[in-house]
Amino acid sequence: MSTTSAQPQPPDLPDPTDPAAPTGSPAPADPPDAPGLTDAPALTDPPDPPGSPAPAAPPVAPAPADAPAPADAAEPRSKALRAAFRGFAAIETVGNKLPHPFWLFWILAGVVAVLSAVLAAAGVSAVHPGTGERIEVLNLLSRDGVTMAVEGAVENYAAFPPLATILTVMFGIAVAERSGLFSALLRRMVARVPGRYLTFALSMTAMVSHVAGDAAYVTLIPLGALVYRAAGRSPVLGCIVAYVSISAGYDASPSLTTTDVLLSSISTAAARTIDADHVVSPVANYFFGLASSVLVALVITLVVDKVLARRPDLEPDEPVAELSTDELKAIEVTPRQRRALRVTGLVALGYAAVLAAAMIPASSPLRGAHGGIVDSPLISGMALVLGVFFAVLGTVYGRTTGTFAAARDIVAAMADGTRSMAPILVLFFAISQFLAYFKWTNIGNVLAVSGAETLRDLRLDGWTVLVGIAVLITLMNLLITSGSALWALAAPVFIPMLMLIGIEPEATQAVYRVADSVTNCVTPMSPYFVMALGFVQQYRKSAGIGTLASFTIPIAAVVWVVWIAFFVAWYLLGLPFGIG
Repeated sequence: MSTTSAQPQPPDLPDPTDPAAPTGSPAPADPPDAPGLTDAPALTDPPDPPGSPAPAAPPVAPAPADAPAPADAAEPRSKALRAAFRGFAAIETVGNKLPHPFWLFWILAGVVAVLSAVLAAAGVSAVHPGTGERIEVLNLLSRDGVTMAVEGAVENYAAFPPLATILTVMFGIAVAERSGLFSALLRRMVARVPGRYLTFALSMTAMVSHVAGDAAYVTLIPLGALVYRAAGRSPVLGCIVAYVSISAGYDASPSLTTTDVLLSSISTAAARTIDADHVVSPVANYFFGLASSVLVALVITLVVDKVLARRPDLEPDEPVAELSTDELKAIEVTPRQRRALRVTGLVALGYAAVLAAAMIPASSPLRGAHGGIVDSPLISGMALVLGVFFAVLGTVYGRTTGTFAAARDIVAAMADGTRSMAPILVLFFAISQFLAYFKWTNIGNVLAVSGAETLRDLRLDGWTVLVGIAVLITLMNLLITSGSALWALAAPVFIPMLMLIGIEPEATQAVYRVADSVTNCVTPMSPYFVMALGFVQQYRKSAGIGTLASFTIPIAAVVWVVWIAFFVAWYLLGLPFGIG
């Protein structure tokens, strides 16, 4: 799920009660020349930076009136699939009634205000198990509460942890993306891969593409169709592999992303309600995320190649011609781009080597107190380190390819990236006020203490509690598809509560990332679900929500089970989730 953008309003969806009835404008008659494939800006020009509103899906075409419906586009044979489709209809109906996350958080702020007045009048309180201090619920509607809300509004927003950190990283990512670096890198990773490794290569490329945020969907889904066509395989399956790998594995990546910075900021704020000195660093889940990216790619590869690739309904409606010259150019990386990628790779290695060398001396200013590394400025300032890293790489690539002709082009790229962040900056204002009210009333602290006492009484193992939270987050993610919004709701309760029973915030954040990712590819509330369906319909005009779901549900189910089991094993073995 996207964590760097406000939840976009999904485009008009096909009727989910009828998996065979997509809606929208007619699709182009010739799939090879369809928009979103050969003419997609994402394949020839750098896509919009992450944080921008979701791009429009390719045209969603109705099936011809006299055309027979494919077996999978009609009534599903499986009772489980029919039940799932009915569930999708219910999710869409309920989800479409939810307000935009901006208004949702203001509504929740109103609920907090009324609830605080009721609980304060009832004298609800709890005793902090660490300090013995009695924590009482404060009335937000009292004179002191209203004064805090009015006088503290600007400070609440300015002090919101993710605000400055996400902007700092985005400056650099915008430069890298506008230079064309991400687009060329993704094409280079999947071009000319042997057929037997194609699914894993495409899936692993999707894991790397998470650094580009939501723009990965625009670039990689049509690219997946093209590379599958080039290998003589179904372009429909190529679209699905790319889409599921990006969405179901969104919080798994072999590299640090804006998600790491965003989630760790929210986690730190939640953890400090219990321990004022606790810091959840952006690399706190890096080891787990790195291993998870390989695991998820392997699981997707096995399910696709061993099961889904054997389906008889993978062929497009019309025979697909060989790739045209323009389509081949859309996949291939030019000699100049290859040279730029080599130079950029060397610069990346040099950047990492300089940082490593600077950390060697015990007296280095980049080390923390007493020569520590975990508490060093390098780790706590990871947002700046990442921002500079991507800015340097983007500048080198852009100057080598000619994308950036002058220094002002780099500044313009940063400005474009900042403009694209407008939706998330607006959302952050509402979230910051809600969290400030929630913290001031002490409702979260009382709830955390009471919940921790209940869990102690139940004598549940830590891993069972975490799996229970994973189930809850998985269900919530079907309706709230903004990762930052969902974690902003969950972290202030779950992190303090689990800290009180001995579960570290890093573990809670790690299991959240698993649960927050997998159902992204099955919920029709995600605008990218509809976008993926549009790309599939370039080849199968009769495809509907049911068609896409019949592919994504099996993959999501297997990934969820395997990934949760992997998390439990990691947790029980006591392996570090990351640095810090």
